Amino acid sequence: MPKPIINRSFSDKKALITSQGDITYSQLLKSIQQFAQLFANKGYTKVAIYAENSPSWIYAFYAALQNDCIAIPIDFLASAEDVAYIIDDCQPELLFISSGMTELFAKVDLKTQHKPEVLVFEEIAIDETVSESQWLAPEDDNTTAVIIYTSGTTGSPKGVMLSYTNIKENMNAVIGCGIFTPDRQVMVFLPLHHIFPLVGSLMVSFYVGTTIAIAPSMQSADLMKTFADNEVGVFLGVPRLYELMYRGIKAKIDQSAIARFLYWLVLKTKNRKLGKTLFKKVHEGFGGHLQYMISGGAALNKEVGTFFYALGFDIMEGFGMTEAAPMIAFPRPGNIVIGATGQALPGLTVEIRDGEIVAKGPSIMKGYYNRVEETAEVIKDGWLYTGDLGYLDKNGFLYITGRKKEIIVLPNGKNINPVDIEMKLDGYSGAIKEAGVFLHNEMLHAVILPDFNFLSENGVEDINQYFRDVVISPFNAEMSSYKRIMQFTLVNSELPRTRLSKLQRFKFEEFLVQKEKKKTASDEPDTEEYHAIKSFIESQVDMDILPDHHLVFDISMDSLSKLSLIDFIEKSFGIKLDEEQLLKFPSIRKIAEHIQSNKLFHKTDQDSGWAGDLKDNSDVILPKTSFLLHPIVNAVRGFFRLFFQFEGKGMENIPEGACFFAPNHESKLDAFLVLSYLDKPTLMNTFSYAKKDHVKSGVRRYVASRSNVIVMDLSKDLKHSILKMAEVVKQGKKILIFPEGTRTQSGKLGKFHKTYAILSSELNVPVVPVVITGAYAAMSSGAKKIKRGEKITIEFLPAISPEGKTPEELNALVREKIAEAKNR
Repeated sequence: MPKPIINRSFSDKKALITSQGDITYSQLLKSIQQFAQLFANKGYTKVAIYAENSPSWIYAFYAALQNDCIAIPIDFLASAEDVAYIIDDCQPELLFISSGMTELFAKVDLKTQHKPEVLVFEEIAIDETVSESQWLAPEDDNTTAVIIYTSGTTGSPKGVMLSYTNIKENMNAVIGCGIFTPDRQVMVFLPLHHIFPLVGSLMVSFYVGTTIAIAPSMQSADLMKTFADNEVGVFLGVPRLYELMYRGIKAKIDQSAIARFLYWLVLKTKNRKLGKTLFKKVHEGFGGHLQYMISGGAALNKEVGTFFYALGFDIMEGFGMTEAAPMIAFPRPGNIVIGATGQALPGLTVEIRDGEIVAKGPSIMKGYYNRVEETAEVIKDGWLYTGDLGYLDKNGFLYITGRKKEIIVLPNGKNINPVDIEMKLDGYSGAIKEAGVFLHNEMLHAVILPDFNFLSENGVEDINQYFRDVVISPFNAEMSSYKRIMQFTLVNSELPRTRLSKLQRFKFEEFLVQKEKKKTASDEPDTEEYHAIKSFIESQVDMDILPDHHLVFDISMDSLSKLSLIDFIEKSFGIKLDEEQLLKFPSIRKIAEHIQSNKLFHKTDQDSGWAGDLKDNSDVILPKTSFLLHPIVNAVRGFFRLFFQFEGKGMENIPEGACFFAPNHESKLDAFLVLSYLDKPTLMNTFSYAKKDHVKSGVRRYVASRSNVIVMDLSKDLKHSILKMAEVVKQGKKILIFPEGTRTQSGKLGKFHKTYAILSSELNVPVVPVVITGAYAAMSSGAKKIKRGEKITIEFLPAISPEGKTPEELNALVREKIAEAKNR
């Protein structure tokens, strides 16, 4: 007698825990029978499901199997073209959808030739008199159970036919590892249309008789609430999800010196029990019962795996593919090697042939639906040629090194694994959110999604130049010549991936095409909001604006221009935004759409500038001046004299009363270098500023609040910070401000931003250009130690009056005077 697909030993036990309520195994079997009755005796052979995860999805899936139909899960996030292709390819007689998918399905229906019967979950009339399902399994386990369409990394979806034998063999092998047991809860989080969560979290759980907790959505809040409300012991996720978890937890650890030390101690001692004890709060954050973190679908970052393993979690990276139902290799509890994907599952034989991983056994697919030739390309004499490259160590642990089809062959014959370069790029700079590498015009080309928050926080405005000089050039210097990035393209949307996070490299060319299209006018929205925003931005920057331009990436708006735009949006439409929120919009078009949907009014006669606010009385509190400031600065000057040939000149050019000190920015020492040559009265009446990130600790914030330091949050309260600067000079005092915003990366004079020039012009306050020379040589950007003996000079140039000059003219003149002095 065949073994039941769903364990029948626990009729009153919870089978499913959902946000709508709990469902016992008895209720589960009854609901499956009710769904099966909807199309019993109709002669259907294939049933497709196009919906989000839900109990109804599960009922429909098992009802299809009960009625001897092939179940065909369809990716509910796929494009209308892909869904239509799948429906026309496999031609199901019945299609289940949810009410949430009806609008999208209408688009699919316009594209399909085949028209199945459609049932909407929420509209199904359930027969409550139906009893529990008595179905066990088909008589012939070699019949096809499911067709899973792979989203693919290289082209159109292919339908993988998996038999009951394929699935049962894989489930039995995984259960044999001892992870899935009746008393250990499993979470269903990933979409069930993919084989990894379908077999690995749903089918194997019902097969062994455990309880499943279903996360209501893939939102992080729903994920963590599902952990908190249940006793989840096994969780399946993709590497990018684990990386996000890692970043969030690691950031909190890094904020505390004690926590950093404890983590170092755990790594040093390799004591996982100690890690679990010391970081108990991390475990409690996952509900306190999570033991097994299973990762699949793509390569897991070794740093991420090491982190969770050290904290006491069994993070288990397996290797498999849809064609193997799905696991080929998997770690065993107590025998985990981070970086390896475990050993071959029982019943499977794994070999390496010409560097490629091949596998043979009862879980290998029957073939691709309607694709005999393509099946023959990957299955030869019963061996599945995975297309993945790797090696086996002496203990049988399998290591993945890349994809055979993705290996780049350069014109000089050199072979490159793009994954290696991508992993190095991803961890090389905080400015990189994600990166992909491919061959374009016979050269290595990188497609990079920048981290716009990082760039904004670090005052980067010319992004292309920053990536050329500060990211790509230093990166290439560390690489072998043939592995260097020769070209790069910055994008403002996530890189194309499969649902399990594998890069779809074949789509990278589209980014280059889109980039070219941006250079020409596209269909402009004909709305008053769009035209108002466009006109305002064009008044701030010297270029024509297109609807798909990004504020930073395409337009290079500096912080001041973004502040002006935020102010304009609030005054014109009544919508409050901060810079962080503004940067989340991928284009001007999307900003206009947001305004159109959320505006409170539209005033067309608003003053588009915020500078007029500077003259108003501002309710701002300036930092206090401590009597310790002068002795501290004197001590620092003495320190400088010990280590450098240090001199200052031009102090006679410092005017009485208010002024702006505007120095070039060469090193971390610059502020103290300038302040150390001010006499005591001038010093006590001179203010400077620091970015919020530079004064994170309580001690630093305390010192800053008593040292004439204005703390600026460039992403949230820039306007308030500027009003503080205005208040300083309105009180007849002085302020030190670096027009470049950030330290030079090359020693050369950078672009000057005009914030201080606007303040100077509006308030009629002179500017004193200050020339710093030698500081870059003494301690350049990125240097951790000073270079002793260097000659450093601070020179105060004659003050420049703003009268008769626009802010742009004043800014240009100050930079010109500093450049002339540096070149003397």
